[in-house]
Amino acid sequence: MTAAGAGATEDGFADRAPGLPFGLPLAWVLSTRPGWPPSGAFASSLPHAPTSTAQRTWRRYHFAALWVGMVMNIASYMLAAGLTEQGMSPWQAVLTVLLGNLIVLVPMLLIGHAGAKHGIPYAVLVRSSFGTQGAKLPAMLRTIVACGWYGIQTWLGGSAIYTLLNILTGNALHGAALPFLDISVGQLACFLVFWALQIYFIVHGTDSIRWLESWSAPIKIVMCIALVWWATSKAGGLGSMLSAPSQFVAGGKKEGLFWVTFWPSLTAMVGFWATLALNIPDFARFAKTQRDQMVGQSIGLPVPMALLSVISVVVTSATVVIYGKAIWDPIDLTSRMTGIGVGIALVILTLDTMCCNLAANLVGPAYDFSSLWPKGISYRAGGMITATIAIAIAIVMMPWKILATTQGYIFTWLVCYSALLGPVAGILMVDYFLIRGTRLDTRELFDERGEYSYTGGWNIGAVVALVIGVLPNLPGFLHTAFPASFANVPSIFNTLYTYAWFVGLALASIVYSAWMKFSRGPSARVASA
Repeated sequence: MTAAGAGATEDGFADRAPGLPFGLPLAWVLSTRPGWPPSGAFASSLPHAPTSTAQRTWRRYHFAALWVGMVMNIASYMLAAGLTEQGMSPWQAVLTVLLGNLIVLVPMLLIGHAGAKHGIPYAVLVRSSFGTQGAKLPAMLRTIVACGWYGIQTWLGGSAIYTLLNILTGNALHGAALPFLDISVGQLACFLVFWALQIYFIVHGTDSIRWLESWSAPIKIVMCIALVWWATSKAGGLGSMLSAPSQFVAGGKKEGLFWVTFWPSLTAMVGFWATLALNIPDFARFAKTQRDQMVGQSIGLPVPMALLSVISVVVTSATVVIYGKAIWDPIDLTSRMTGIGVGIALVILTLDTMCCNLAANLVGPAYDFSSLWPKGISYRAGGMITATIAIAIAIVMMPWKILATTQGYIFTWLVCYSALLGPVAGILMVDYFLIRGTRLDTRELFDERGEYSYTGGWNIGAVVALVIGVLPNLPGFLHTAFPASFANVPSIFNTLYTYAWFVGLALASIVYSAWMKFSRGPSARVASA
C-alpha cells in the first residue's frame, strides 16, 4: 500500500503517515512544519495543505501512466482525425497535434514546478498572484471549463455504453429524440449511468484515480495496437493511408488555405490540455522529486499523443477504404464491427474515458470548490459538486451537438476556452519565476492577512492583466460561435481569435509583469534571480 492510500480520509488523502511510529496522524506531521497550522479562514485547509514527505510517492512512471491514461481517450483520438477531415494530410495532422502538445508542455512543466517544490495545489498557488481572495476568480474560470469537459467526456463514456447495450440487445435502446435535447431516452439514460459510475472514484479520492490510471494504461496501449492491426489488414496496408495528399495542395479542394486552417488548429491543440497546464500542481504536489514530475510528463504527454494521432489518422483513412467514408468517431466505428472484440473494445473505451475524465476534469475543480469554503467543503464534497454542476452544464451546452462537427469541437470549443486559460497561465508563470524566483512562503499563502493579501485579498494587477488578456479574443469568439448574430465583427478580431491562447498569454504576461514591477508593497518585489 502506498503512502497516499494508507488511511484515506473523506477528503481522499492519507490521514496517517506511514513510516512514523504508530502511524501518526497527518495533522501531527503538518504541525511539525515551521509556521503550521495557518491562521484565519484558511485554518481548516487540510486538503490544500502542503504535502508531507510521506505523501510524496509519485515517481516518473506514475506521471507517465497518468498521461497515458488521460491521452488514450476518445476526445484525444478525434483531434487528428478531425484535422484530416478538415483537409490536412495524415502527417500534417500528426505534426500539428504534436507541436501543440510540445508547446503546452512548457507551461505545464513550469507551473508543475511549484506543485512539486512547495507541495501545494493550483487553488493555493494562484493566491500568490491573484491574492488570497482573488484566487477564487481564476479557480472558477478553470472550474467552469473543467465542468464543461466533464460533461463532454461523460457523454462520450455514455455513448460507449449505449452502443454496447444496443449490440447486446439488438438495438433495443433506439428511440425517438426527446424534445429540446435531441437525444433519445436510451442515450440520456446511458449518459446518466456513466455519470453515476464515476461517483465511486470521487468517494475514494485521488489514490483510486492513480490506481485506475496505472492499471488501465497498458491495456489501452494494447487496444490501440490491435486497432491498427485491424485497420491495416482490412484496408491492405499502411502505405496508401499515410500517403494520402492534403486538400490544400494545388488543385485540391482547399487550395491555398493551409495556414488559415493550421493556426486555429494549433491553438485548439494547445487549448486541449490548457486546463491541465493550470491545475497540474494538483498532481505534481505528490511527486517524489522535481525530476520525477518533469521527466514523467515530458515522456507521458507528447509521445502518447503523437502515437495516438498516428493511430487515429491510420484508422480514419482505413475507414474510407472499408466503409466508403471517413469515420472519425471511434464509438461509431466500433459499432460497425462484429465479433467478441467489439464488446471488449467498448468496455475499454468506457474505461479509458473514465480515466481521463476523473484525472483531467475532476481533481482540479474538487480542490477549487473546497478552497471556496475550506471548513464546509471537503475534497469529496467538491468532487460531488463538480459532477453535479457538470450535468447541469451539459444539459445547457449539449455536448452531443458540440461533437457533431469538427467546427464545433475543434474551432469553437477548444479555441474558445483557451482564450480564458492562456492569460491565467501567463500570469502564473511570470509571478512564480520572474517576480518571485520560485520562492513562496507557504505559511503566508494560508494567511488571509499576510503577504499575499494585497488589497482586501485581491491583487488588482492580476485582475487587470486577466481582463486585458481575455477581451481582445471576445469579438472573435462571438463571431465564431454565433455567426448569424455577430456577422460584422472586424476582421482583426477574427484574426486575433485564431491565436487566442497565445494572444491572451502574451498580453496578460506583459501587463502583469509591468504592473508588479512598478507597483509598491511587499508582494511586488522582483526576484533578483
